[in-house]
Amino acid sequence: MKLIDINPPVYFYVALISMLLVHFVFPLLDFIRYPFTLLGVIPAVIGIITNLIADSSFKKHNTTVKPLLDTNVLITNGIFRISRNPMYLGFGLILLGIAIMLGTIFPFIIAAGYMIFLDIVFIQFEEKKLESKFGTGWLNYRSQVRRWI
Repeated sequence: MKLIDINPPVYFYVALISMLLVHFVFPLLDFIRYPFTLLGVIPAVIGIITNLIADSSFKKHNTTVKPLLDTNVLITNGIFRISRNPMYLGFGLILLGIAIMLGTIFPFIIAAGYMIFLDIVFIQFEEKKLESKFGTGWLNYRSQVRRWI
């Protein structure tokens, strides 16, 4: 099984579990303290909402969210006018929110590593597929909408 054969949500859950484990096993550099840790709810909720909106957009356009499957439409409206990767952005916001709620350094490192991993392994792969399938439509969209926000 190749690394990319596993869908991004699986890696999200691995990152989430790793953040929790490392926080409770090695709670180093506790730099965000209660009640400020509660601020983490904000990005986490925004991330959940972002994922739900993006997922409903995929369903509305009758296309797949799975990176290995071929998409049949280039979605450029709704939340996709703000970010080319709203689901990945949503995952990142959820992990950032949880890292803030935990307040120690390692969860932030894991969250950042997850986002870098997504960019290298999934986003670059997906963008090459989209360019080859949608050509100038993709190139125009890419020039108008940022990868993240």
